Order: sequence, then structure tokens, then C-alpha cells
Amino acid sequence: MCKTDILAIGAHSDDVEIGMGGTLAKWISEGMSATICDLTKAELSSNGTPENRLIEADNAAKILGVKRRINLDLGDRKFSADQRAIEQVVRVIREVKPKMVFSPYYEDRHPDHVHAAKLVKEAVFSARIRNYETGQELHKTMHYYYMINGIHKPDFVIDITHFKDQKVKALSAFESQFMPEGGVKTPLTDDYIETVLSRDKVFGKEVEVKMAEGFKSDKPLLINKDIAGV
Repeated sequence: MCKTDILAIGAHSDDVEIGMGGTLAKWISEGMSATICDLTKAELSSNGTPENRLIEADNAAKILGVKRRINLDLGDRKFSADQRAIEQVVRVIREVKPKMVFSPYYEDRHPDHVHAAKLVKEAVFSARIRNYETGQELHKTMHYYYMINGIHKPDFVIDITHFKDQKVKALSAFESQFMPEGGVKTPLTDDYIETVLSRDKVFGKEVEVKMAEGFKSDKPLLINKDIAGV
């Protein structure tokens, strides 16, 4: 039996909120459960501190309704899909037993997001292998990707029209990144939240809703319902 419905993994805290904050808020409102796992403490960020970032991350999770947030502290700009990192992510997957795992999409300007996509893909595969020994039961799950810095043709979208404000509030919890006082200028400080919302509007327009988040999948989606007439 699954302990959590969704495991959303990001290289840095705020990745998940950027790519699928609205989706998490929506699914949680519908009774689903979610866990967020950040791979690093984002200690190389130009603004803020790792300590403050952890506080902001916890606040953002609470805004979305996420009850648990894990940080693996693999090292900002230092981690890769090596065996040590794969095992740590496998342990998380086998512990929380998600129905779905989400990670950043591998086409992104930030190398950490690319590495995170590969790492999570490796871990999802290893988590289902009986003889990959971690002292836990194997766990089979589905893996999908959310977008952070790019606009790619999605394989599916989720309507977040009624959860836009919750997403913005969660993103705004990261004041040190998006609204720093006396900080240095970065891509995140230059109307980044507005850019994310613009992408959500574009995806929404494609399916005739106001706002939607887009996702990628390595495999075809199996739809177990009658979609005739849609």
C-alpha cells in the first residue's frame, strides 16, 4: 500500500514549486498525499543562505499542503547519477512508496536539473529491482518530468486554474530567491514568477483553460476511462 501518492523531487528547493506547485496543491485538495525531496541545500545560490532556504522550503510546502519535505544534501553543483546518489534516492522511493515520481525535465539550462532527471530515472529503475539491496522492499512506480526553465511541448497538462494563487504564494515564500533585499541580480530576480505564470497560461490555452502545468513522459500514458467526446 502506498504511503504517499506523489513524490516530487527537485535539485533545489523551489524547483518543484516552479514546475508543479499548482498540480500538487490541486491533487492534495482532492485528497492525495505528497512528499517533496530536495537533492541539495542550494548552498551555491547567489542570494540567501542554505539555512534560510530550508525555512523558506518548509513554508512553501505548508502552503501547498505538503506534510513532509526531505533534503538529501547531495551537494549543490556536486551531485551526479553516481551509485551513492542513486542509492539515497532509491531509499527514499522505497520508504515513501509513491504511486508517481516527478523530477525536473532533462532539457534545461541548469546542469543540476539535467543531472537530477538522470539520477531520478536511474533510481526509479533500481527501486524496482529485487536484488538491488537497501534492506527495503522493492517498489515499482511511474516517473514523469516537470519543466523549470524551458517551454517544451508537454505530453500531458494539469489544469491549475483554481490553484494559481496558491502556487504564487508558495513561490513567494522563497523571498531570498525571487525578491531579495540587497541581493545580486539573477534570472530569478527578473520577473521570473511572471515568466512561469506566462508559460502556465500558454499551456492552459492549448486545452482551453486559463492555467495549466505541462509534463513530459518517457512512456505512453495509459488512460483507464472512456474519453469519447472529449
